[in-house]
Amino acid sequence: MTASGVGHRAGSTPAGDDGTPGTPDEPPTRRRGGGHRAEVPRSRRIAQRLLVGLVVLLLVVGAGTAAVLTAPGLARRLGLPVSAAVDPPAPVAFVPQLGPLPAGAPTPTAAGVAGVLDGRVAGLGDLTGVVVDPAHPQQPLWQRNPAEPQVPASSTKLLTTSAALLSLDPETRFTTTVVAGPTPDSVVLVGGGDPTLSSLPDGRDSVYPGAAHLDDLVAQVRAARGTAPLSTVYVDDSRYSGPLLAAGWDPADIAGGNLTPMVPAMLDGGRLDPTALDGARTATPTEDVGHALGQRLGAAVQVEQGSGPANARVLGTVQSPPLTELIHTALTNSDNVLAEAIGREVARKAGAPASFDGAASSVTKTLAAHGVDVSSVTLSDTSGLSTNDRIPASVLASVLTPAAAPLGADPRTPALRPVLDGLPIAAGTGTLVDRFTPDTPNGDARGYVRAKTGTLTGTNALAGVVPDDDGRLLVFAFMSNGPDPVGARPRLDALAAALRGCGCR
Repeated sequence: MTASGVGHRAGSTPAGDDGTPGTPDEPPTRRRGGGHRAEVPRSRRIAQRLLVGLVVLLLVVGAGTAAVLTAPGLARRLGLPVSAAVDPPAPVAFVPQLGPLPAGAPTPTAAGVAGVLDGRVAGLGDLTGVVVDPAHPQQPLWQRNPAEPQVPASSTKLLTTSAALLSLDPETRFTTTVVAGPTPDSVVLVGGGDPTLSSLPDGRDSVYPGAAHLDDLVAQVRAARGTAPLSTVYVDDSRYSGPLLAAGWDPADIAGGNLTPMVPAMLDGGRLDPTALDGARTATPTEDVGHALGQRLGAAVQVEQGSGPANARVLGTVQSPPLTELIHTALTNSDNVLAEAIGREVARKAGAPASFDGAASSVTKTLAAHGVDVSSVTLSDTSGLSTNDRIPASVLASVLTPAAAPLGADPRTPALRPVLDGLPIAAGTGTLVDRFTPDTPNGDARGYVRAKTGTLTGTNALAGVVPDDDGRLLVFAFMSNGPDPVGARPRLDALAAALRGCGCR
């Protein structure tokens, strides 16, 4: 997705890597022509000036294309005398350029960072936060109650995805399989933990880029079974265990689009509309995928839970996108169901039950084994949807800091780098697409701030990375419990934008 309303900025990358924000060349000054100007009434001249200004503004805002103005034609369309027209200027091509962050960018001082942040914390209620230079993480540049556990909302996904990258092969894919059933007129759909399986026809994408398609699975099963009658589809959901909804989840959020019962086989993350990111989800994902499989095989089937016989013949398989792409989607779009599925795979790798409790405990144990202090972390899920979750801002920074560190500075960096790639881009992608926009006071940070958001009633979080004005990459984590999201969001954005706008020295 390209940055909405940005045009001249792009996302940042860690120090030492290519791909940091650049500033495009300024367009050349346009030559103004002379000549006699016919007398025009003052009111008409004012209107013409306003219209000309608007047209020029639109041309500038529409940067990214080459524009050629034919002055006489433009003059006629604006009602100007043709004698006022001038020769057209040369086309101006607007080409954004990216380059690496400067290797020798000066380090901000704690006093400098405090100078731009302390005056902006009013109205943020119970705020916890930390700012770190990932090249020198031992001494934070700014702190405010950094060890205080707060409701983290979706910033929890930073812990889940980090634990997955530290424990699983980044190329891991999750397989959905159909095998022969216990009777000749049955098949078994074996859930492999891929919630992204698409119900759309081949060639059409759901909200999950690169997802496997049910139609591909159906074609394989049809080729393997022939025209044998089908009356029952069994769904084997034994990959997961425990409750289908987590403690602290509200069942009303199913229709609200935030969740669906957690099962290892479903279509489109349980969405009723595969293309609607925040659309309503189903309360019966297992039954839905079973019926869809049967219908596409040409039968109105009965759907039951069950497993196939030992060594059952495989009729078809499809695979999810690789783990790194799933993590990118889970972070960018803050997809709760996908984050929960990833958390369960962390549990399976750790030998724990693939349940809410097993996933939550496995995420924290995995992080602890890799040097992250999780002693104050409490998790009831791995998506952050539960109101029972508690995480200090210092822990959010502790997973972002090695992800953003210069290569070679931290052994965890190569594994964790994909976390940064998944962070939403200010005014550009995912849950930040409508924040830091040009019409807001924080618009100058658009394209530069990359951060995971978190929002529940009375809870707001923003944690990510941003290069300061000198080109020094900084990690930040801010959480605010108490204020209404409408008022808190722009205040958190202002903290990140302040870091972008200062050298803080």
